[in-house]
Amino acid sequence: MSAIDNDWLDAIGNEFKKPYYADLYRFVRSEYMHYVIYPKADDIFNAFHFTPLNEVKVVILGQDPYHNEGQAHGLCFSVKQEVDIPPSLVNIYKELQEDLGCSIPNNGYLEKWARQGVLLLNTVLTVRAHRANSHQGKGWEQFTDAVIQAVNAQDRPIVFILWGRPAQMKKSMLNNPKHLILEAPHPSPLSAFRGFFGSKPFSKTNQFLIHNGIKPIDWQIENK
Repeated sequence: MSAIDNDWLDAIGNEFKKPYYADLYRFVRSEYMHYVIYPKADDIFNAFHFTPLNEVKVVILGQDPYHNEGQAHGLCFSVKQEVDIPPSLVNIYKELQEDLGCSIPNNGYLEKWARQGVLLLNTVLTVRAHRANSHQGKGWEQFTDAVIQAVNAQDRPIVFILWGRPAQMKKSMLNNPKHLILEAPHPSPLSAFRGFFGSKPFSKTNQFLIHNGIKPIDWQIENK
């Protein structure tokens, strides 16, 4: 695993010293030795590399990484440019077009969002190939809970976008009145028509940021 070496280390560095993380590290290391695991080990912490804590404006919570070949690269919902856009991200793009008029790009690479302060955080950071949720309950949830708590503690307005029940279960941790919490069903094809479409998370986020004197997010992803 590539180490976290920016300001996240001050906020969550103690997690690496705790017994649960030692167990998690041993588990993940063994998994990489014996199975195909996504994302690549050097990409596990990309959400933190791309979005330092002091730059976080928005948090989007995912579940565990994509589990098919070449998809996951450490940012929730994002895939590399040469990979087909997954169904959930197709629906995110549809809502973005309806909400802000953005054109739908020909790729699913969301690094542009991350570089503007959108923390694209999965609650579990690794997965065995073709086995969704295979690394749940191994310790990642405790680690990412600490991440969420660190963001919640920031003394500035931040938007938390919680799509689906697993993400919404984290709402009880978000008790800072400066923040905005936006909830909607998950954008997957199974649930997007139950209220994700029409929820307007992107315009609501930018309105909140502008109201608080913060530069809004340019959500348009360019074609490759």
